[in-house]
Amino acid sequence: MVDEAIGRFDRALRTLAGGLSARRPSPGAKVPDAPLGDAERRHAGGLMRVNHTGEVCAQALYEGQALTARRDEVRAKLRSAADEESDHLAWCAERLAELDASPSLLNPLFYAASYAIGALTGLAGDKVSLGFVEATEDQVCEHLDRHLQALPKDDGRSRAIVAGMRAEEARHGAAALESGGAPFPEVVKAAMTALSRVMTETTYRI
Repeated sequence: MVDEAIGRFDRALRTLAGGLSARRPSPGAKVPDAPLGDAERRHAGGLMRVNHTGEVCAQALYEGQALTARRDEVRAKLRSAADEESDHLAWCAERLAELDASPSLLNPLFYAASYAIGALTGLAGDKVSLGFVEATEDQVCEHLDRHLQALPKDDGRSRAIVAGMRAEEARHGAAALESGGAPFPEVVKAAMTALSRVMTETTYRI
């Protein structure tokens, strides 16, 4: 148990400090980095900061859910998805640096809150936990679709990263339902959307 606790604490520190490395190259790596005006660069940086915080929250949610998962196979699926999400986190961090933008100062707070939500969801049972994954990924896909519309049209590198993330988020959601997740009612998803907007509006600037 001590080793497990140390491992979780280490992963949390590496998530917040930028210590998780991507296993796969960024989808934007081969896209030319077109010059952007100051306003466009700040806007792209704000949007990618939001996406970076979203991936910090994803790491915390999956860790919390894995902690309280009932079945070993569900725990394994959650951790496999978290590994893919760690690539997203690294891609966003890399793009932030290229845009001369910094991660959100609120990331530790959002990590702690997301970890608690994930653990509580896991305690509700694997069906609810997997359903929460699908509901969350559905919200994330809608959020990324909005960012694909909002990013500067010349920022092909950020667009490639967001599009690559979007495809994998959709796959994670579908896999959660296939593994036995219970679909969440639309009213619950609407409440989740309202909460996610709080994170979006704050981390865009802070």
